[in-house]
Amino acid sequence: MGNQYEIKEGSFKAEFDSLYKFRCPEWFRDAKFGIWSHWGPQSVPMYGDWYARNMYIEGSQQYLYHLRHYGHPSKFGYKDIVKLWKAENFDPQELMELYKKAGARYFLAQAMHHDNFFNYDSKKNRFNSVNMGPQKDIVGLWKKAAIDKGLHFGMSEHHGACFEWFNTNKMCDRTGPYAGVPYDGNDPEYQDYYLDNKYTTLPGHTRRHYTWDENWYPRWYEAVKEAVDMYEPEILYSDGALPFYRNYADTHDKTYLPGLSMAAHLYNSSESKYGRNESVYLHKDAREEFYKIGLLDFERSTDEQVREEPWQTDTCLGHWFYDVRAEYKTARQVTDLLVDIVSKNGNLLLNIPQRPDGTIDDESRFTLEKTAEWMAVCGEGIYETRPYEVYGEGLTHIEAEKAAQWTRYDVRYTGKADVVYAFLMGKGSNAVLHELRDSSEVKRVQLLGYGDVPFDKDLGILNVQLPDKMPCEFSNCLKIHFRE
Repeated sequence: MGNQYEIKEGSFKAEFDSLYKFRCPEWFRDAKFGIWSHWGPQSVPMYGDWYARNMYIEGSQQYLYHLRHYGHPSKFGYKDIVKLWKAENFDPQELMELYKKAGARYFLAQAMHHDNFFNYDSKKNRFNSVNMGPQKDIVGLWKKAAIDKGLHFGMSEHHGACFEWFNTNKMCDRTGPYAGVPYDGNDPEYQDYYLDNKYTTLPGHTRRHYTWDENWYPRWYEAVKEAVDMYEPEILYSDGALPFYRNYADTHDKTYLPGLSMAAHLYNSSESKYGRNESVYLHKDAREEFYKIGLLDFERSTDEQVREEPWQTDTCLGHWFYDVRAEYKTARQVTDLLVDIVSKNGNLLLNIPQRPDGTIDDESRFTLEKTAEWMAVCGEGIYETRPYEVYGEGLTHIEAEKAAQWTRYDVRYTGKADVVYAFLMGKGSNAVLHELRDSSEVKRVQLLGYGDVPFDKDLGILNVQLPDKMPCEFSNCLKIHFRE
């Protein structure tokens, strides 16, 4: 197929067969834990996710909140929310130091969300964080902080879904004093921002995550390419399947050419810089013939088994954008989730909600500090490890958004060289491990943060005696040596 999308020259072409040559960089396999800033003007109301869409849906919670706090969306629209975002207390260096202490080895900055606002000095879109709102290069500041602190840097793009997601601003109230009064998205002065998508609101049209309007595809590509060229990310995350997914389309369909071109451009750009590709493209199509052009991402969910290739779960302490109503995960939930994912060859990307001024709240800070304490003891069993022959034992299965009810029989394994790490997910006076191959060959057992512990071996079972006072409040880790 011909290609209208400009890509960097290199060994990767905008074709599935060519991109199947992708191999996951070792740094990503080793890193295991990343932190994400899912932040932008939608944080201003501090009232949750999808604000830029839902504020235009009559009767929704965010519509009612907007009406009471800012006024009717025909008079005070999302473009006006943008002007209120100042990020006046944003200190990326301080936050990155905290994230590093919490154990993050990579960091992702949100470059653009479904709201068509860009967090950098874009020449493609006047609605950007340098020209409006904070008047700061948010992505650039994040990248500098990440590099300064020794973290790998990546970006997330959510722009593919923008065209139809951002269409509610073309509507109007059906009832009440403003019935029939068009929302501000109908103002021709702002069509470049609110987009020419009114037809997608007409009766009979089904809203799709990725539009079928092919005029949008080059606009998406040029925007994302601009960000990739400016910031040279080691990770690019697309919020959705490979653009531009259609439910009936196979690998021969031209609808995937923009996404294939972006992956090839990312990899070739990295290859040009490092002499080999050191970048990762993450997307959410779980079909093998699609995801293997990069790596598979699970949003707010995990896998049940060990995958041959690395993968990632992305989730959040609370909601994606700051929400004063949100309930947060605890440090135990975060570390339990991390252990379970790493045991299955995955990585965890955790979003930390930011207030509009750029700060994080005390609850988030406390959770990160508790995570840092756990990592200081047990991180050895996380970083640079690979899956063991089985991911664990016990009947408890973790769900990404719920606290697991572990028992003393639940264990998760990782390994490196001649060592196996066994994370004890529950509590007990001893640990009984049934799934270790060649347990008769065990030479030494240590409890991380404590030291050597007594053990015995019988009938293929390893029984380890544990001290009364464990070094960690939860998910303690045994280091099992198979050589002296």
